[in-house]
Amino acid sequence: MVGTSTSPCASCKLLRRRCAKDCIFAPYFPPADPQKFAIVHKVFGASNVAKMLLDLPAERRADAVNSLVYEANARLRDPVYGCVGAISYLQNQVSQLQMQLALAQAEIVCIGQMVGQQSPPFDSQPDNKPLFLLQNGLLALNHHHHYDHDHHMSMKTNSFFGDIIS
Repeated sequence: MVGTSTSPCASCKLLRRRCAKDCIFAPYFPPADPQKFAIVHKVFGASNVAKMLLDLPAERRADAVNSLVYEANARLRDPVYGCVGAISYLQNQVSQLQMQLALAQAEIVCIGQMVGQQSPPFDSQPDNKPLFLLQNGLLALNHHHHYDHDHHMSMKTNSFFGDIIS
């Protein structure tokens, strides 16, 4: 979309200037979306954005504008950290989820070893078999083994979240 004198791009409209045919902003900041340029201008300034766009090959400018808009929005939400704050938060969540996954996988191994060591085998008591469901990476342990005070095995049903539902 090329700017014309009748319909200036969002940049030229905000800056109150005539939109030239070769306006660097016109293809990326259409008049229908003035807020997009206003945010970028507020954070980076029009001259800095123009310099950045002119330094890039034409095929990379649209991606650069999208990145500038994203970063400008992040800076307005979090003036200190911007995108880095969001990235740090997400990396922290990934780290916590990886730890939870490792713990769940270790628990699966331990439970599998416990079930493999049980005597007599649960095949003789089909109603008391532990039921393991591994679906979409989540473990649902429906039965958990406990020993009572007389060292007899008892079965209690647990939900995925650990609460007893027997």
